[in-house]
Amino acid sequence: METPLLQVQPDPADPRLTSRVAGMDHTGQLVETSVTVERPLTLYLNGQEIVTMMTILDRPEDLAVGYLLNQGMLRQDDRLTGVEYDDDLGVVVVRTEARTDFEEKLRKKTLTSGCAQGTAFGDLMEGFSAVHLPTDTPLRTSDLYRLLHRINTLPSLYLEAGAIHGCALAQGDQPIVYMEDVGRHNAVDKIAGWMFRNGVTAGDKTFYTTGRLTSEMVIKTVRMGIPILVSRSGFTAWGVELAREANLTLIGRCKGKRFTALAGESRIIFDADLSYVEEESAKHWRKNSREATDA
Repeated sequence: METPLLQVQPDPADPRLTSRVAGMDHTGQLVETSVTVERPLTLYLNGQEIVTMMTILDRPEDLAVGYLLNQGMLRQDDRLTGVEYDDDLGVVVVRTEARTDFEEKLRKKTLTSGCAQGTAFGDLMEGFSAVHLPTDTPLRTSDLYRLLHRINTLPSLYLEAGAIHGCALAQGDQPIVYMEDVGRHNAVDKIAGWMFRNGVTAGDKTFYTTGRLTSEMVIKTVRMGIPILVSRSGFTAWGVELAREANLTLIGRCKGKRFTALAGESRIIFDADLSYVEEESAKHWRKNSREATDA
């Protein structure tokens, strides 16, 4: 499927997503600042209440479908007959062709490290080992650095108000979808739902997140079928172990032209000019050496 550049991103100027609040700064002066607005969203699957989550509520339909997919309550081959959102009630109902009953699964919860969500229903690893990620999707470091620059210069709620996580779906050096939310897993789920509802393939894509590379983040990326996961944040041990098991390319601490890859390194093609990085490292070493001598 052909995907034009940056089809979706939040609008920082949307008055529903931020609010102006008066306060005081460190000097005692009165100030006014933007804060992110979070609201509850209750999700139903057919006639069954599933969860109430806190979200910025900009794309409730995508969030609902992606949440169900990543919790294993929807499969990629399930047919949806409707996704209905009521703004007054703060309710979204996902309807499927097949009958569903998740009473037992709802009783079995696994506490996770996800912010603003925090629980995964049922078996956390359900279906994980059955996913086979494509091995022929390259990640060129030149593409990665251009992609990071493009993501970091997008107009965003983070720059407007903070208190937000961002995720992007990309192809090569181009972001296709950028989502933000108060919880990083909400942002992930919105992208998963958008991909499902628009029939977007995953095998040639890269996923970027501002959040930590935890076990749940790795599991969701693998379930989505995306072979490359990148973050500016760090890793957890189980996240690395699961990424290696699934042959997911896992890149963290990615800032500027620096990163650490702890899984799936075979996909990486080192084609970028790193002379700038080497010069900056030399300057840093010389500065530290002078300070040590002066001391």
